[in-house]
Amino acid sequence: MSDARPQSTRAAILVPFAIVTLIWGSTWIVIRDQISVVPAGWSVTYRFLVAGVAMAGWAAVRRESFHLGAGGFAFAAAIGLLQFVLNFNFVYRAEAFITSGLVSVVFALLLVPNAGFARLFLGQRLGRQLLLGSAIAMAGVALLFVHEARVDPHGPGAALAGIGWTLLAVLSASGANVLQATERAKRYPMAATLAVAMLVGAALDACVAWTLSGPPSVEHRWGYWAGILYLSLAASALAFPLYYRVLRVIGPAKAAYSSVIVPVIAMLLSTLFEGYRWSTLSVAGALLAGAGLVVALSARRPNR
Repeated sequence: MSDARPQSTRAAILVPFAIVTLIWGSTWIVIRDQISVVPAGWSVTYRFLVAGVAMAGWAAVRRESFHLGAGGFAFAAAIGLLQFVLNFNFVYRAEAFITSGLVSVVFALLLVPNAGFARLFLGQRLGRQLLLGSAIAMAGVALLFVHEARVDPHGPGAALAGIGWTLLAVLSASGANVLQATERAKRYPMAATLAVAMLVGAALDACVAWTLSGPPSVEHRWGYWAGILYLSLAASALAFPLYYRVLRVIGPAKAAYSSVIVPVIAMLLSTLFEGYRWSTLSVAGALLAGAGLVVALSARRPNR
């Protein structure tokens, strides 16, 4: 008898999904620490330079070919520009205006463009159960947003700027997500393609950083470089291949639920390490986000 469960409830999907969500839920605090001294653009550059080298090493261990052809290099460059240049430069700049908690909550809106772009460019329809789960999750995100907006110490001008940068990051990341869900993406080896994308991204990040902030800047504090290594190896070289493999199986809309749960993980970690205090709004938002995740991931992927 065949297993009638949707693929998104299988261990092969749930385990990497959980790993990615836990890792990315911890990155917001680390990113906040990265922009205290070093300009955001250079921190992004160092992150993806290290991540790209690590991915290239892993690709070599797996004996993946770097002969991607002109089409493959163009595809990798597009991923690099959208995901590893625009997305992260926008996110790091957003955290200069608003708290990391509010950035992570706004980023949860990734679900919306992912679902829309998947319908528009990939022909993937949204079933009723997925729509219901999305509605529940977005209600939770709305409550989390209201709570974080209330406790954010910045003024309305800074808040609007930070939210604007975050929304630009969301659109950039969504573009990369949809590219990774195409049939074309499956033609190229994952590790080698991501290595090229990250290294191209790092080169472009360096150009942006030099233009906007001047020559390279470094911080000699050990915590800064520990953060670079964590963001490079765990949050990039490990998490992105896992996330993109999940995305190719369950689609961009369901995969984006990692961004819905990330703020909850970030708040839990902040509770442990920063003394974060939960309110009625934040508890209700977290519960709704979790409920939406369960409903959406248990939905069958509709036919195109």
